[in-house]
Amino acid sequence: MTLHHSAVVFDDNRQMAVRLREHQRNHQDVQGWIDIAYHVAVDREGNLFELRPADLAGDTATNYDPTGHFLVLVEGNFEEQPVTEAQLQGAALAFAWGAQRYGLSTKTILGHQDVPAATACPGAALEAYITNGRLKERVDSILAQGPVPVQKICGPEAATIVAGVEAGIR
Repeated sequence: MTLHHSAVVFDDNRQMAVRLREHQRNHQDVQGWIDIAYHVAVDREGNLFELRPADLAGDTATNYDPTGHFLVLVEGNFEEQPVTEAQLQGAALAFAWGAQRYGLSTKTILGHQDVPAATACPGAALEAYITNGRLKERVDSILAQGPVPVQKICGPEAATIVAGVEAGIR
């Protein structure tokens, strides 16, 4: 399971849908990939967005093969900005869901730079939670509580939730 950041400062959570569309355009039109490179994204408020289906390998512009990796993107540049508590909890929830759904060990949580790849991703502020073990502890704590409470929401209900994010109320 591999943690990434977008490497672009992101402070206005209302722009998350716009950011995801930008990622999709860049990844498909510039990189030539089938979709956004990651499986799940986490916004500043800890909301999770399913991106590429996890049964499809992710993509990367660096020199590692992401086949078999569950890729989580936390939106922001964590070389320049702090990780919010909500983002950290959202990332933990995404990894707990991935671990439970795909039978993955929390011992496999790595930052992109740990793969190894020639990158600072996921940024020093986010990488610190991997290095000090606190992200793994959060994931393990969520898993210890039983089934991971991630519910897929599609269609009009999802559109309503995204509208709430864009309005700054979610």
